[in-house]
Amino acid sequence: MSKYLITIVGPTAIGKTALAIQIAQHYKTEILSGDSRQFYKEMSIGTAVPSSEELQTAPHHFIQHLSIEDSYSIGHYERDAIQLLEHVFKQHQFVVLVGGSGLYIDAVLEGLDTFPPVKAGIRESLTTLYHKEGVGALQQLLKEKDPVYYARVDLNNHQRMIRALEVCLSTDSPFSSFQKKTKATRDFEVIKIGIHADRSLLYDRINKRVDQMINAGLVEEARNLLSRKHLNALQTVGYRELFMHFEDQYTLDEAIDKIKINTRRFAKRQLTWYRRDTHIEWFDYTTQISAYLSYIQKKASS
Repeated sequence: MSKYLITIVGPTAIGKTALAIQIAQHYKTEILSGDSRQFYKEMSIGTAVPSSEELQTAPHHFIQHLSIEDSYSIGHYERDAIQLLEHVFKQHQFVVLVGGSGLYIDAVLEGLDTFPPVKAGIRESLTTLYHKEGVGALQQLLKEKDPVYYARVDLNNHQRMIRALEVCLSTDSPFSSFQKKTKATRDFEVIKIGIHADRSLLYDRINKRVDQMINAGLVEEARNLLSRKHLNALQTVGYRELFMHFEDQYTLDEAIDKIKINTRRFAKRQLTWYRRDTHIEWFDYTTQISAYLSYIQKKASS
């Protein structure tokens, strides 16, 4: 009997968690998070971790299983997710993977890319450039060297840009040219579902979610993490802007506005990433669960 990994993607605040739970409940199965922001137990409010009530509706994995102090790479995640799926598929025909981190989703579905070795000293020089001239210098260099990857990377994630640039500078070829040349063999079939909404509706949902996070205590959560702001896990929207507020670079209202702006930009990059995948079946965010289940059954029986 074939096994199916139902993969739910889409921009932030679109309703992926709710849909994943409904599908998991229907098939009496389990959910894997593919959202790298939700791995860390110290970060709850700003990462929209499912509520305790939601977590009780179906078994969830890769939710707050790490500390921000832990070293955990996308390679670790691919290994752990595949090992877990081997176990879970022994009990279930269908399993749900949901999240907004495109690289992490792709690592589970297709495996990681293989990149050439990096020349000595390049990472150090790029790190020096970042510390001297800021993230803007990395952005400009990446735009010149690899406009394709520039269009979809998180432009505030300096570590990810440095990784791409060290490949570009070592090989005189775009980082993106090494991506997805070969796909890993998996022992399951993939059914990809995307959720979308008109841009104005999506942006309104994002703005409301940020307001909800603030009301739920995001400022205090971020304040408690300020002393560890240098950690990679905290280089993310929602925390970064509040850290700048605590350091008197923004007023609180300015920081909140920046969170909304940067979250909207993040959603746009997510959609750019997903739109390249022609195997995703897109549904409007108002679609009823019956339509999703009908599509899943159709794909599983074809």
